[in-house]
Amino acid sequence: MSIFDPLARAFAQGHARDVPDLLSDAHFARDGRATPAAVLIAITDVAHDPQVILTQRPHAMRDHPGQVAFPGGKIDPGEDAVTAALREAEEELALPRGAVRVIGTSDIYHTGTGFLVTPVIGVVPSGLTLTPNPSEVEAWFEAPLSLLLDPASWTTNEVFWRGANRRYLELEWQGFRIWGVTAAIIANLSRRITWEALRDVA
Repeated sequence: MSIFDPLARAFAQGHARDVPDLLSDAHFARDGRATPAAVLIAITDVAHDPQVILTQRPHAMRDHPGQVAFPGGKIDPGEDAVTAALREAEEELALPRGAVRVIGTSDIYHTGTGFLVTPVIGVVPSGLTLTPNPSEVEAWFEAPLSLLLDPASWTTNEVFWRGANRRYLELEWQGFRIWGVTAAIIANLSRRITWEALRDVA
């Protein structure tokens, strides 16, 4: 059975209601910068145990070296969030945009570095052959959707950043540290879609 229809129903139900106090780092952003960006939350089409595709940025990169991220980047002129997310996933992982069945866009996340990130939720076939672009991706891996959507999986930590204490979520998975913006986007999505709700509509 495909995960697409149950996920689409759970997504629609979760986004049809107001959810207060979603995570945001807008108060850390400086200089009024608000650059539109998009990421692809690609979920593998395995009904009983769907996985989420994540990447690790090269350690030599100037910005966010070594951090775990979703495929994504800035929205180019003339693009919408969906087009940008699919393009970036293709550029970073050779993930064919035609293989993605898009479900919709979730809550925009305002990063402390001034990006307005739109998460694009899509379903992809399991077992895709992905080829990382070495200039953008050091490694890629999958993490269970059930694990990511479970608040109990995450620990809350705090760091002093830009003159204030910043709380952030963190999860270790098979040697990868998922935290920061990626963790916050997942946490906000889990306020819209719970694993229990997804199983209920399956």
